[in-house]
Amino acid sequence: MQSARLAVDIGGTFTDLAVALEGGAARATVKVLTTPEAPERGVIDGVRAILRSAGLHPSDIALIVHGTTLATNAIIERKGARTALITTEGFRDVLALRNESRYDQYDLNLRLPEPLVPRHLRLTVPERLDNEGRVLRPLDDAAVRALVPVLRREQVTSIAIGFLHGFVNPVHERRARDILAAELPAVPITLAAEVSPEMREWERFSTAAANAYVQPLMARYLTRLAHDLATEGLAAPLFLMLSGGGLTTVETACRFPIRLVESGPAGGAIFAAGIAQQCDLDRVLSFDMGGTTAKICLIDDHRPQTARSFEVARIGRFRKGSGLPLRIPVIEMVEIGAGGGSIAHVDALSRIAVGPESASADPGPACYGRGGTHPTVTDANLLLGRYDPRHFAGGRLALDAPAAQVALAADIGSRLGLTPEMAALGVVEMVDETMANAARVHAIESGKSYDGRTLIAFGGGGPVHAYRVAEKLGIARVLIPAGAGVGSAIGFLRAPVGYEVVRSLYQRFSSLDIAAVNALLDDMAAEAEGVVRKGSFGGSFSAPLRHARLAYMRYVGQGHEIAVTLPPHRLTQDDVAAIRAAYDAEYTRFYDRPVPGSDVEILSYAVTAATVAPDPPSPPPAPAAHPASAAGSQTVRDTADGEAAAWAVFRRDALTPGATLHGPAIIAEDETSTLVGPSWSARIDAHGYIALQRDET
Repeated sequence: MQSARLAVDIGGTFTDLAVALEGGAARATVKVLTTPEAPERGVIDGVRAILRSAGLHPSDIALIVHGTTLATNAIIERKGARTALITTEGFRDVLALRNESRYDQYDLNLRLPEPLVPRHLRLTVPERLDNEGRVLRPLDDAAVRALVPVLRREQVTSIAIGFLHGFVNPVHERRARDILAAELPAVPITLAAEVSPEMREWERFSTAAANAYVQPLMARYLTRLAHDLATEGLAAPLFLMLSGGGLTTVETACRFPIRLVESGPAGGAIFAAGIAQQCDLDRVLSFDMGGTTAKICLIDDHRPQTARSFEVARIGRFRKGSGLPLRIPVIEMVEIGAGGGSIAHVDALSRIAVGPESASADPGPACYGRGGTHPTVTDANLLLGRYDPRHFAGGRLALDAPAAQVALAADIGSRLGLTPEMAALGVVEMVDETMANAARVHAIESGKSYDGRTLIAFGGGGPVHAYRVAEKLGIARVLIPAGAGVGSAIGFLRAPVGYEVVRSLYQRFSSLDIAAVNALLDDMAAEAEGVVRKGSFGGSFSAPLRHARLAYMRYVGQGHEIAVTLPPHRLTQDDVAAIRAAYDAEYTRFYDRPVPGSDVEILSYAVTAATVAPDPPSPPPAPAAHPASAAGSQTVRDTADGEAAAWAVFRRDALTPGATLHGPAIIAEDETSTLVGPSWSARIDAHGYIALQRDET
């Protein structure tokens, strides 16, 4: 019997799977269409296919790692549980009032997302704590019990509890939970103090409400999936990918499903970070384009950029403040509704626009022949000659080019007086510019640039669009790793078992209580390590752990914090000056200069415990260069100049390390295709990756 890991990533259009022998690279990869009405069915279809492909038996699988967009989609599509929020008397409308900021200060008809909990289900009880957690008004137990008939009458299926300053002292939240759980044992209850124990009541309540909103859905799904996997003979433990880049148990995922909202994209960022470390690339841009969205992440020193807040269901595209805030640990990236299935249309100003609406897997793009009638990015790429309709997805899905032509002519060409081919060119150029613009904004907001970066492209659409996006960003080098079409799933196989704990403790440098900070950090480390130890790969867990500690600080009087890394040891008074200097340096990196003479306040802390990944093996020697042999050619219309010409076609599985070729060309494989633009050359490196280099002249 062999020991292998299986990874499953459910996306909006495709479900990707990868399997690897313990300690080895991916052995087999598979893409199957997602089944939105019952996602576990698509997973089982993919599991059967990949086990056949890899020649493995279900008993050979020792571990299953899973990531899904189910929680995210439930929030965006408003298909979660009927949720009630119980909060402090007088604070019923915190979810609606938000923080009074406007993402567009000049829009007089500004639209904001509706809270997940409607006003008639936002209920209050008498209680009050002060900002240090002292009880000013005891919880009214009778008032809590009086809510039970209301909750039953309204057929509430999930409850969130969030009291003012409950993150400092959760005694009232826990008491209210105990009372309600005794009366409503079948209804799951989320505490804001457990999901997001940080200051800022709007963000905390919003996160708790979102967790409660998706908890029944995710619990049912994970239960069904575990049952179906067991029925197939897979008895391996199931782990879930977290938004912050670690793995956790099903038990923790069912308690805090909101931490799964970015699990798929997180796997992609881990995949790109591993490639960056393997190839010794210090500055990287990760570009993951799938069927529904494209994700962009900055990676420096082999580590993805991280954050502790995230917005979901934004009304304004790329507009911070236009979505529902979630205070959870995440790998920071920009996500754009611009994937292969994104629908193209002509807007009110007669401009071609793409997304964020997606044809998803059902019915899918028009060329899938499954009932779709609107043009998508995949239809446009097909009409431009970028795909071979007979070999798309390894030949498992034949594409209907005439259907794509009809859709582009009807929705784009007829309205703008363009041929279907020129309409397709406009769609692809627009989606490339949209992705490049989002990447520019992300870099500016992060205080970074693209000078000297390498773009690592993966996902089904990433290698197709990579060279053109790189041109727009001024990037001269692109890397397409092996298994690029299912990069996020492969990233799951490389993810550590990890967990992050975030808590608030207000301190100022001028009066820092070192003992209190150390006590808090020790307690947080114990909690994080406990979750990791519980995820013990079948109970034999003995791997060393890595701890990371951050403090979120700001100058007194400011409104936003900056993360600063803390020393790994217990803090002493001698560390204070070094931590303050690190904050000043990080502030200067963002805002050009520090603020001398101003005190600094610390609002919260984050502690992460994770298993230590093994060092990558030594790189193989550089292979001797030799020209590649083309397998054929096809006519492609270049989006840069609009001209159609014959592009050489190469099969990736026939290219050995050292093979070189010059664009324009297409390197085709089962899960995706890599486009080599007219001013680019390609080389297969020692790892078998495609390295694209732009001609500087």
